Amino acid sequence: MSTLTAKQGVRRPQRSVLPWLATPALLLFTGFAVVPLVGVFALSFTTWDGIGSIRLTGLTSWRAVLTDPGLPHALWVTFLVMAVSWAVQTPLSILLGTFLAGRQRYRAVLGVVYFVPLMLSSAAIAIAYEALLDPNFGLGAGLKIQALSQDWLGRPGLAFGVVIFVVSWQFIPFHSLIYQGGVQQIPKSLYEAAQLDGAGRVRQFFSITLPQLKYTIITSSTLMVVGSLTFFDLIFVLTEGGPGDATRVLALDMYKRGFQASLMGPASAIAVILVLVGLALALLLRRLGGRDAAASQLEGAS
Repeated sequence: MSTLTAKQGVRRPQRSVLPWLATPALLLFTGFAVVPLVGVFALSFTTWDGIGSIRLTGLTSWRAVLTDPGLPHALWVTFLVMAVSWAVQTPLSILLGTFLAGRQRYRAVLGVVYFVPLMLSSAAIAIAYEALLDPNFGLGAGLKIQALSQDWLGRPGLAFGVVIFVVSWQFIPFHSLIYQGGVQQIPKSLYEAAQLDGAGRVRQFFSITLPQLKYTIITSSTLMVVGSLTFFDLIFVLTEGGPGDATRVLALDMYKRGFQASLMGPASAIAVILVLVGLALALLLRRLGGRDAAASQLEGAS
C-alpha cells in the first residue's frame, strides 16, 4: 500500500503540470488563428477600402457577395480543383508511399529526391512552369516538339490541366510521406500470413495495405481537401485566374476583391465562406472515418 501511495503521489504533480505545458500552444493558436478569424468575421459586416475609416454597414458586403453571379462559378472552380487534384494525388501518393516504405537503400535516396518539390516556393514553381510552357520560348520550342508547343495557359481546358498538374507535382511528395509512415506501421505478420496463403504482391496490396491505410487516407484527404481551398499564390502567378475565369478559385477571388478592388468587406465575407466550407468538409471526412482515427490506427500496430 505504501509503495502504491508513493507512486500515486509522484504521478499527481505530473498530471497537474500537463495543462500548463499546453498553454503556450493555446496562446499562439488564439493569437494567430482565433483572433484574426474573429476580426475577419467582424470586417465582413463593414465597408473598408483598407486605408480609410471602417464603417459598419450590416449585411451590405454579404449581399454583394451572395448576389454576385461570379460567386457560384468561383465555388465551382474551387470544388473542381479540389476533386480533380484529390483524384490525381491520392492514388499516386499511395503507390509512391508504399514503394518508398521498402527497406532498399535506393528507395531512401528516391524519397529525398521526391521530397524536393515540397521545399520549393509555390511562386517560384509557378514562374518556372510558366517559362517551360511558353509556346514560343519554352521547352516545346527548345526541343522542337510540336505537341509541347501549345498555348497551355491561354486555353481554359489546358490551363486548368496545368494547374492540376503543378499542384499535384508539388504536393504528392508530402502525402507520399504520410502514406509511407502508414505502410510502415502495418504489422509484417499480415504480409507473412498472406505469403503463406499464396497471395501475390498485388493481392496483398488490395487485401492488406489499402484496408489498413483507411484512416491514413482520411487524414491525407482532409489535409488535401482543406488545403486546396487556400490555393492562391501558385494560381495567381501561373494564370491569374485566367484565361477568362477558368481558374479563378475562391481564394483568388477574395484577393482580387480585397487588394485589387479595395473591397475589404466582401473579401472578408468570402474568407468566412472559405472557413465554413473547410470546416464542413473536415467534419464530413471525419464522419466517414467512423470511430476515432488515431485510436483505430493503433489497432493495426497492436
